[in-house]
Amino acid sequence: MSARDDILANIRRSRGVTGNEAPRRFAVTERLSGAPEGVVPARGQVEGAARIAMFRTQAEAVSATMAIVGAATVADEIGRYLRSHDLPMSVRRGDDPRLASLDWSQTGIDVSCGPSDGADLNAVSHAFAGIAETGTLVLVSGADNPTTLNFLPDNHIVILAAEDIDPDMESVWRRLRTRYGKGVLPRTVNMITGPSRSADIEQTLLLGAHGPRRLHIVIVENRDAA
Repeated sequence: MSARDDILANIRRSRGVTGNEAPRRFAVTERLSGAPEGVVPARGQVEGAARIAMFRTQAEAVSATMAIVGAATVADEIGRYLRSHDLPMSVRRGDDPRLASLDWSQTGIDVSCGPSDGADLNAVSHAFAGIAETGTLVLVSGADNPTTLNFLPDNHIVILAAEDIDPDMESVWRRLRTRYGKGVLPRTVNMITGPSRSADIEQTLLLGAHGPRRLHIVIVENRDAA
C-alpha cells in the first residue's frame, strides 16, 4: 500500500465509509462533471473600460507596470520598455502565432524562440486571460508560451488582449473548459499576480525571489490607441 492509499484508508475508516458507496460516488461524479461555481465577489462585475481600469489598478498595486496600446504598436511598446529600463534589446518568446505575427523589424530587438534555459534576461508571453478583481494574469503551458518563460528570465513582458480580461477567476475556468474541453486542460495553468516577491527573511521585501523581478503587462485594445 502506498502512502497515499494509507492516508485515504485512514480517512475512510474515521468516517465509517469504504469509498464504494453508490450515493457518495454519484455525488463526486456530479461534482466533477458539473463544475459548480462558488460565491463570486461582486466587485469584478463591471464591463468595458471599467473592467480594464480595475485590472490595471489591481496589477499596479502589486508592482506590475502596464501600457495600453493598439495591435499595430505592441512590438514598439516592448522596445520602448526595454530601452526605458536600459535592458538588452533581446527577448525570448514561444511559438504563439500572435507573437510571431508582430512586426519586430523596426524595433531593433533580437527575438529568439523556444523555452528558456535560464540565460535569458527578457521574455515575452501571451496571456490566456486576465482577472480584473485581482489584477492576475492567467497563462497556459505549452510550446506557444513555455512555462519556463514565466519564471526564469528577470524581466517578463506579457501581452493581454483587452477582451480576454474576465471579471473573476470562475469566469476564466469556465472559458478554459470551453476552449480545451473537460478533462484535457493544459498541463499547467499559471496564475501570476505581480512580479515575484518574498519577505520570508527578516520581513524584508525582495523582488525576484522566485521568478521575474519585473512584470510589464501590455494590454492590446481592438483599436489602435496609445
